[in-house]
Amino acid sequence: MPPSTLHDLLTTHVDNGTVPGAVALVSRGGRTEVQAVGSADAEGAAPMVRDSIFRIASITKPLTAAAAMMLVDEGTLALDAPVSTWLPELASPSVVRTPSSPADDVVPAVRPITVEDLLTFRAGYGFPSDFSYPAVQLLFSDLQKSGLDPQDTPAPDDWLAALGRIPLLHQPGEAWLYNTCSDILSVLIARASGTGFADFLAERLLVPLGMKDTGFAVPAADLGRFTTSYRPTPDGKLETVDTPEGQWSSPPRFASGAGGLVSTADDWHAFARMLLADGAGPDGRALLSPDAVRRMTTNHLDEAQREASDLFLEGQGWGYGGSVDVDERDPWTVPGRYGWVGGTGTSAHIVPSTGTAAILLTQVQMTSPVAPAIMRDFWQYATTV
Repeated sequence: MPPSTLHDLLTTHVDNGTVPGAVALVSRGGRTEVQAVGSADAEGAAPMVRDSIFRIASITKPLTAAAAMMLVDEGTLALDAPVSTWLPELASPSVVRTPSSPADDVVPAVRPITVEDLLTFRAGYGFPSDFSYPAVQLLFSDLQKSGLDPQDTPAPDDWLAALGRIPLLHQPGEAWLYNTCSDILSVLIARASGTGFADFLAERLLVPLGMKDTGFAVPAADLGRFTTSYRPTPDGKLETVDTPEGQWSSPPRFASGAGGLVSTADDWHAFARMLLADGAGPDGRALLSPDAVRRMTTNHLDEAQREASDLFLEGQGWGYGGSVDVDERDPWTVPGRYGWVGGTGTSAHIVPSTGTAAILLTQVQMTSPVAPAIMRDFWQYATTV
């Protein structure tokens, strides 16, 4: 049985030391419940509040997909267009002969990478279940952690030039691979729109939705609401990863579409409401077409692609920028639910059929792609209230 209240659920995980604090939001049918519990840091110096700011990591990805679909809606991009029109660095990719082959044992790509390949994570770049493959190791060593270490990541042109020297792990369209495609999308959006990705996202999505606390850095005046980031240690303690004055206190060279945003529960909820309203903003003006929202929230993977991605996808397929629950046998899935989780301890989903939005923000990093107990308890609560 789930806890009787959202406050009880969060308090249980704060009291057992899983997280110093958390903010959770559940909305459905015009009713919104928000709870902020615990502290913004492990020392308990600052209470967690409703508008506490978090590094949201990979729940950045749906916003990046939405930004790309804005350019598709207006005709600047086409889903079947080769990305080489804007990203010549990826015009002639090579592919390792087998995923485990040496990085110099390659064959030519049989077709170009398309915009939709990036949106569905089937471009051939990214992380499989086995991180030991030589081509995957190059993604770590040559590109660095664009989402988690923003100040240590090269500028977009340098980043993409480095990526262009790395072979694909699979032929375009063949397999789902995690993460890298969202960062490629951020460069594509910048070049196709003629403006920086951070500026495009702010002008076209964040400002119209009133997402005032979302961006790639936290202004000095708001650092008092910015949570400290932690990771669990083997002995059960919490180790500091980043402080409010750390990596997100100044704009990065690379605005990572895969995991670079900071945000609040209410801000992500504004984005969720737009998706649930078929792309309409708070003033009723269409930010996305209903068809764009449908494509984002529809599974595009076949069964073989889903099964090969079981390290990341639990009973899920993939839409554009987020997972889509498709397997009713998994106890943690809700058919049609769209959204994703962030490695810094965040999750955000919508259920279009019920009009539900469910957002959980914590400041403790996940130790594996498998969702931790606090997320699973929260999902169960969100689908039963």
